[in-house]
Amino acid sequence: MILFESDIEQTTLELLRDENGYAIAFGPDLLDGFAPERVYNEVILKGRLKSAIDRLNPHIPISAREEAFKKILRTESLTLIDNNQAFHRYLTEGVDVKFGVGEGKSRTDKVWLIDFKHPENNDFLAVNQYTVVENNVNKRPDIVLFINGLPLVVIELKNAADENADLQAAFRQLQTYHQQIPSLFKYTAFEVISDGWFAKAGTLTSDYSRFMEWKSVDGVKVVDSKLEAELEPLVRGLLINARFWM
Repeated sequence: MILFESDIEQTTLELLRDENGYAIAFGPDLLDGFAPERVYNEVILKGRLKSAIDRLNPHIPISAREEAFKKILRTESLTLIDNNQAFHRYLTEGVDVKFGVGEGKSRTDKVWLIDFKHPENNDFLAVNQYTVVENNVNKRPDIVLFINGLPLVVIELKNAADENADLQAAFRQLQTYHQQIPSLFKYTAFEVISDGWFAKAGTLTSDYSRFMEWKSVDGVKVVDSKLEAELEPLVRGLLINARFWM
């Protein structure tokens, strides 16, 4: 049986939906209809992010929530790595905001982008064929995973039947994306590469040797790569929405 890259993509999406609780969307559909969620040069799903900020931070004044939202969109540095690190601090430590509390007094508090303690309060979405246009360059990563509208994981897939489309080819494709559509990677927590059988995960700054396998769903049974594909345990073990940030 010959598997095409589109088959691997569909299998991954089905695992994310059926095993991990993600909603699934086709990239072009987010651009269509009476209320499109984005335009090609935007990488965040702004409506979902705003809704999450409001939902998770009801005690914060609206003006301060809006300021936190603007901070997320703002580019802090000229380098992609510095921007990614700055966003990661917002993601893990909260966004500091200052607001008035009456009688000339002010208070500093945090706006949270993700509910780490209660995963069910977050919005999980997997999007395939997510086209991004930046500086007149058009690129389309295979699958992007969003939490509360933030593109936190990019998955690049290749076809194991093609000897020229192996894991290293998927890794090289990600490096091209870093150069040509860097706005997407300001927000990524990590990246996944797979040829449908072998699968590895790394971060923005990982070289190929630092991309690592994830061979267990439950932390007990480990997949033998000679007999079983690594992609399913990586998706089910690493990307499950209840475990993603634990």
